[in-house]
Amino acid sequence: MFENIIAQAAADQLKTDILSRRLAPSMLFFGPAASGKGSTAIEMARSLSCENETALWKCNCPACVRHRLLVHPDLSMIGPRAFAAEIAASRTAFLRDPASTAGHSLFVRSLRKLLARFAPAVWEYESRSGKANPLSVLQSLEEDIDEFEMRAAAADMPEKRTALEKLAESLAKNAFKLEDDFLSETIPIAQIRKAAYWSRLSPSGKRKTLIIENADRMKDEARNSLLKLLEEPPESINIVLTVTRRESVLPTILSRLRPYRFLARSAAEEQEIIRRVFRDSRAAPEEAQGGASGLVGAYLDSFLPQPPEKLLPLAAFFVAAVARAAAISAKSNGFPGSRGDPAISPMLKALGSYCAPIAESADFERAADAKEVIAALLTRSGNFEGRSFPRFLALALDLVSWSLNQYVTDHSSITCSDIWRKRLGEAQAAYGVWNQRPELALESLFHKLREDMAASRS
Repeated sequence: MFENIIAQAAADQLKTDILSRRLAPSMLFFGPAASGKGSTAIEMARSLSCENETALWKCNCPACVRHRLLVHPDLSMIGPRAFAAEIAASRTAFLRDPASTAGHSLFVRSLRKLLARFAPAVWEYESRSGKANPLSVLQSLEEDIDEFEMRAAAADMPEKRTALEKLAESLAKNAFKLEDDFLSETIPIAQIRKAAYWSRLSPSGKRKTLIIENADRMKDEARNSLLKLLEEPPESINIVLTVTRRESVLPTILSRLRPYRFLARSAAEEQEIIRRVFRDSRAAPEEAQGGASGLVGAYLDSFLPQPPEKLLPLAAFFVAAVARAAAISAKSNGFPGSRGDPAISPMLKALGSYCAPIAESADFERAADAKEVIAALLTRSGNFEGRSFPRFLALALDLVSWSLNQYVTDHSSITCSDIWRKRLGEAQAAYGVWNQRPELALESLFHKLREDMAASRS
């Protein structure tokens, strides 16, 4: 039980609670990104369904077999998260040794984590302008997974490997399309309602498990619907919510959950996870040591079409361009200070001084025109392929924080940070909630930030 969860004390506590029959009906798993919250929740679901009750990882009871394949009807998973990095890393692990059963299973599981979000029991189709119906993509993926699993049985034959590798590439490409085009950045109320209805149906086996990842990303009406389910959960189900920060959960919901804290693991432990799970013994990048998602998160991100090292100069270019445009606007309008004062805000100087060299090192030229800046960003990012726009926004906020910490010694930077946090949050909502295209969200963001920063007296 929980043998596949490495160096995480929360899993040990869960095992104790399960064996002593003290497991709460509803739980909260909270902790850093890439700390194993989702994997532990999936493993808990398998443990509760095991027909032999030992729940060993290699248990061959029908329930455990279906749970390992992530096709058990008593498991439902909803909630937004990034899948592309894990799928790409798992595909690479499989291609490294196509004859490996572990590599094959890892890749298929990464795909099924995404497909679970579109299961009829919990998924509500919402039309999106300019997007085709995802059912054709889902059907294609399911058919290709079936073919992949059949071909994988002959992966030890060299003449079969080429076709299998091409099929793996096609699966990943279609999975990226499904995620990019149809996976919402928030949890809609319709999905919570469908999940609540599914929760009240009798299980096909021993128990049901509902996993809601990034549960803090839902609107008020969805939270209210979830609260009703948590107030009277069916006896045959366990519900797990995962979040990064415990404080992001409303007190009314938090009071109905038993919390399990997931801790950041050491660099050595994370390196061991990369070696055992992805069969990769290469050293993870040293710069990831202090990152929010640690070595595992940095390792996964390195497989993305737009990895952090590529997005960082783009974010720096955007921040520097906003600062430059705001400085020009401030001079022409007499801000800050008295009318006609040409002084430039220390905040703008800080943003430009820190970010401009990063952008220029990637061959970005100085710019202050919104259309020119946005066109350059879209071209260099491939229109923010691979759902990279939210990560771009997060990096922009990081750059603002690093700039102010480097060049500003007093508390005047708080106003600047608040402006950027608010506007970047609005852009994230426009993209994730209202499905606005990145170029439109960027245009609005650029103009608002330019006006805010030009008028700032800090």
